[in-house]
Amino acid sequence: MHAHGGGRVRARSLGVVIGALPTGPLNAITDVNGVLVGHTTVDDGADLRTGVTAIVPERLAEGGLPAAVHTGNGYGKLVGSTQVDELGVLESPVVLTATLSVFRAADAVLTYLMGRRPDGVSFNPLVGETNDGFLSDIRRRPITERHVLDALEGASGGLPAEGCVGAGTGTTALGFKAGVGTSSRRVTAGGSEATVGALAQANFGGVLTVRGVPVPVEEVVPGVRRPEPPGNSCMIVVATDAPLDARRLGRLARRAVFAMGRVGASYAQGSGDYAIAFSTAPPGVPAVPDAALDPLFAAVMDAVEEALLNSLFMATTTTGFAGRTAHAVPYDRRFLG
Repeated sequence: MHAHGGGRVRARSLGVVIGALPTGPLNAITDVNGVLVGHTTVDDGADLRTGVTAIVPERLAEGGLPAAVHTGNGYGKLVGSTQVDELGVLESPVVLTATLSVFRAADAVLTYLMGRRPDGVSFNPLVGETNDGFLSDIRRRPITERHVLDALEGASGGLPAEGCVGAGTGTTALGFKAGVGTSSRRVTAGGSEATVGALAQANFGGVLTVRGVPVPVEEVVPGVRRPEPPGNSCMIVVATDAPLDARRLGRLARRAVFAMGRVGASYAQGSGDYAIAFSTAPPGVPAVPDAALDPLFAAVMDAVEEALLNSLFMATTTTGFAGRTAHAVPYDRRFLG
């Protein structure tokens, strides 16, 4: 059984407003001009609850983008991260999937890149993962090249689907069913307007906290015990049109991982928590000086917090592998707006 739809809504529709900064028009990572998102969902109604989510910056066609990866906890399989660390350049779309499917997904991204750059001699796919094994049979490694190419080739602007979709189909977080969520903020930094967008694949432990109020699953879902494992890992992708070099993007990426703490993350030993940040600003524009980064830091923290809440609030109760069930967050007025 897998509940679809069910009237699930985003955090703001429930009165949960994070911070004072305005959002972009869609309140999504796609508010950053030229950033596209695509999903492929693999859901057989039983043992497979998984998929692929692709974040595709259109400007990659002109060459690499300034980028950085921050490793909050390195218990994960983020393919391609060391070259981004070394060179400060993103060469590929960012693809997210399930732990044991990450290597097949990386090979599929290689196919995608080779098809677009027939003269290229080396490529660095960037593919991240979380372990959706609580609800999906990860050992079957069901993700194929076609699934990845469909997510990449189908990526578009507009509001991305959230909750139990793509790489979030089988994830759990903070004791509840989670998934993919996104959000954005508009700020003025260094004298110019900028947009910061975040997309998160949420699959980590802790106690859900909504604007400072703890929401333990065992207290709000009668008769339910906290699932074990309660989720492990979080992938966060941050995009901005602010002109930033790789070093400054690394500072943004760190704040993205910090923001997990606001929603109650436990930062467990086995949780691979990563943030990837990139800038779509045209080359040659002077970078925002360090002394003017505070508005961007605030934007990242708020956007990631809201993206994580959206990943939970948009998810539906799901029963998957081995009959295990993860419950959706109830819309309880005690902790909502």
